[in-house]
Amino acid sequence: MKIGFLGTGNMGMPMALRLLAAGHELSVWNRSEGRTKPLIHEGAIAAATPAEAELGSDAVITMLSDDAAYDEVVFGANGLVDALSPGGLHISCSTISVALSERLTREYANHGIEFLAAPVFGRPDLAAQGQLWAVVAGAENAINRARPLLEAFSRGITVAGKEPRQAHALKLGGNFLIAAMIYSLAQAFVFADRQGINPETFFEAVNNALFQSPAYAAYAGMMLHPSEPRAARIEPGTKDLRLLREAAANRQLRMSLADQIAEILGEMRRTGTVGEELAAGLYRIAQLRAMEN
Repeated sequence: MKIGFLGTGNMGMPMALRLLAAGHELSVWNRSEGRTKPLIHEGAIAAATPAEAELGSDAVITMLSDDAAYDEVVFGANGLVDALSPGGLHISCSTISVALSERLTREYANHGIEFLAAPVFGRPDLAAQGQLWAVVAGAENAINRARPLLEAFSRGITVAGKEPRQAHALKLGGNFLIAAMIYSLAQAFVFADRQGINPETFFEAVNNALFQSPAYAAYAGMMLHPSEPRAARIEPGTKDLRLLREAAANRQLRMSLADQIAEILGEMRRTGTVGEELAAGLYRIAQLRAMEN
């Protein structure tokens, strides 16, 4: 298939490389032009604008950083909403707000364009291995069209529903669980250490006995060995938690644990650095709070 791929950052780059390896033709665009060079080397075509990436494509995939980037790429000058032809397909793999997902759905419907939400769980190393997990929502036809593309970088696909907003909401809920898991594990490590138990030993016992979770293992490693590469950073975690709370408020729902974690992330920003690893930073905050008592 001919694909327009927009957003070749830490996650988009390995996803696009997997699509090229699967035999798809890619026209690529990124706001920072130099980020597309590895893809050009592998045979992708550079596009000067988002609209140019769409020309002649069977589908457009976006892996952009946030709502503001989507506003520019979709609704700005040379944006997708005016460039895509009726019958076109936009696959959004990013973590964005539920409100923006609803707006994209409405705007594309008015233009006769199919919109599919397909946010992914996983880190860049898993994307490179084709081991992400995609969560999709949209019309059945759009899902069927997108499936061969998603399978190039995913080990599995969950269909969340027929409304794209459902997939983006599910992704926000999953990211909330990750943040809650990291901080609860951090507090458990502090507790174990105060009891004279090596946190590594504590983790080996509880993960084998209770969870058998690769995610727990990955984030425990990031906490106990902060130099571990490809760790999650604080800024995306802060953004995702804000979007979750906004989506909850729009449904007259208050999530007290999410509020508490948002407070903790705010404390992390005040006492650390913006680029700090999320897991290591939350572990540090758990240790600091324990010392206050």
